Amino acid sequence: MTRSRRIATLGATAVLAVSSVAGGALGASHREAPLIAKDPTADITDLYAFVSPDKPDTVTIIANYIPFQEPAGGPNFYPFDETAQYFIKVDNNGDGAEDVTFVFDFETEYTNPDSFLYSGYGPIEDASDPQGAPFAPANVQQTYSVTMNEEELGSGLNVPPDNIGPRTTPDYGSYAADGIHELDGEVTVFAGQRDDPFFADLGAIFDLAGLRPFNGAHLLPLPTAPGQDDLSSFNVKSIALQVPKSMLTSDGEDVTAPDAANAVVGIYAGAARQATNVLNDTGVPELSGDYVQVSRLG
Repeated sequence: MTRSRRIATLGATAVLAVSSVAGGALGASHREAPLIAKDPTADITDLYAFVSPDKPDTVTIIANYIPFQEPAGGPNFYPFDETAQYFIKVDNNGDGAEDVTFVFDFETEYTNPDSFLYSGYGPIEDASDPQGAPFAPANVQQTYSVTMNEEELGSGLNVPPDNIGPRTTPDYGSYAADGIHELDGEVTVFAGQRDDPFFADLGAIFDLAGLRPFNGAHLLPLPTAPGQDDLSSFNVKSIALQVPKSMLTSDGEDVTAPDAANAVVGIYAGAARQATNVLNDTGVPELSGDYVQVSRLG
């Protein structure tokens, strides 16, 4: 469990923001929408977009999914859903329609098909091949592909295992580092478990819209108290993407100034599922049809 770099603090309600490649913006939502709350593996919790501090000619976009991951949540833990399609979309001309679309598709392989256990039978080793070797002997092995406007940027990219505990994942930092993939065109991607960086006092907010520091001003007053980070120590699944600014702009050129014509883009992310899900005679789902957006945050 590793806390991501904190960008800012917002309230618990969904925030719509336009992200500039010359600056930064973000938004957040944790299980507020009634329908997607029943589909947690497709639920996007946060979206962050900012000029990369280490590479100012690039933009970093981080989309977080699968909220409230209890670190001790075995034996299944929290893999990405291979039946969902995760996406990041960019509008670079202000018409409200996507111009650049990144799609992330995941595949799951079980080392032992007869077992559903996540961790396998011993300590998980580092990936020996940075281009996608498995983390042996983890039973659940995930890889993914990423496309930009239907053009493949990378495939067979490994997902680090979840942080299970000191016996199974004794050197988690090295596993996470093995999950950072540098692709052609100065594109860098990561998909894996991170500590939820968002701060929200959800217990107070959803208790009749309370704010602990202002408890005395509420219609049902309580003693004042400091705000409480109810997301602390919970994890999310992050998809992080770092790309040159020129990949996102309307003219395919770099941004020369904050007020340049190509300096502002809108970014949103989410997940989609195929339109039809039918259970066959053996109870196995059969999926078909176009992908339909089921969650979105911008």
